[in-house]
Amino acid sequence: MSDLKISHLYKNFSGMDRPVVNNVNLNIKAGELVALLGPSGCGKTTILKMITGLFQPDSGDIILDNTSLLPIVTEKRDVVMVFQNYLLFPYMNVNENVGFALKMKGINKDKIDEKVKDMLELVKLPDIGGRKPKQLSGGQQQRVALARALISKPKLLLLDEPLSNLDAHLRDEMRELIITIQQKLKVTTIFVTHDQEEAVLLADKIALIFDGKLQSYAPPKEYYECPINERAARFFGGVNFLKSTINNLNIETEIGLIIYNQKNKNDLLDNHLLAIRPENIKISKDNIFQKNCFSGIITSIIFSGTNTRYKIKIKDTILECSVQSLGIKGISENDKVFIYLPEDKLWGMNE
Repeated sequence: MSDLKISHLYKNFSGMDRPVVNNVNLNIKAGELVALLGPSGCGKTTILKMITGLFQPDSGDIILDNTSLLPIVTEKRDVVMVFQNYLLFPYMNVNENVGFALKMKGINKDKIDEKVKDMLELVKLPDIGGRKPKQLSGGQQQRVALARALISKPKLLLLDEPLSNLDAHLRDEMRELIITIQQKLKVTTIFVTHDQEEAVLLADKIALIFDGKLQSYAPPKEYYECPINERAARFFGGVNFLKSTINNLNIETEIGLIIYNQKNKNDLLDNHLLAIRPENIKISKDNIFQKNCFSGIITSIIFSGTNTRYKIKIKDTILECSVQSLGIKGISENDKVFIYLPEDKLWGMNE
């Protein structure tokens, strides 16, 4: 297992109005599975390509096991990358594709055949060695590309949008396979994605990147419970925001006064926005709540299978509330309802 340190990494391309990668710092522990998450064009794949040596940074360093990778040519970095479009050799069969790296190293054919067999079993494709890439499904091609990357036992595995070309069912299967293989081989792994759910389900830690800058680097749970700012919260979706000011040590918001007695009150009041997730808002046809209760009108009801989402207009503000399963009986659009905002589910952040 290998540690990776990315230090003050910076990359700019001519004609761009901002750096593609701007002073990014990351410490990735041996054996970790880390997601580089962010919208398209934020610099995620550029970071991977600098780690492999396909791009050279303008400044900064990339250190693997206490050794800088920058002076080392790509093929000697002991880093492999699985590209989004797999890049399998079309004229080679699966066995030849998977064993290619070992053949280039001059390893004995019998040994290559043995290792290829082991790798295809690892990715659960034991019987397709004689097929050409064009005879494989997208999911099979992805697995073959993964086997080819892992056969040389790299110190670092890089995956560029590993699930983006697969349908929902295959994504679930591939996600489970990546986790299983990564845990079995304990290879330090970085993958790029713009899919929040994918990052949360796969990664030990998530590096959130906007406009080439690292916003936050933390376990998935922290992004859900306390995102660093409004943009990060909106990127992860499903958050209500209320502009706020202090009023006699309580909080005045655009929907009314919120009584707040929690221990983190001072921290909360130092910020400009209150935030609460839809599933944490309580909703009722009757006014059954003691405090922090507000009345509003249902403007929208959407059933999505696992939950029902309500949009509620309070004064000039729309809040979204989520209720499990079929929702609340007897509530329809344009009905008046009451909502409750629990103190312990509110948090503050900067705009």
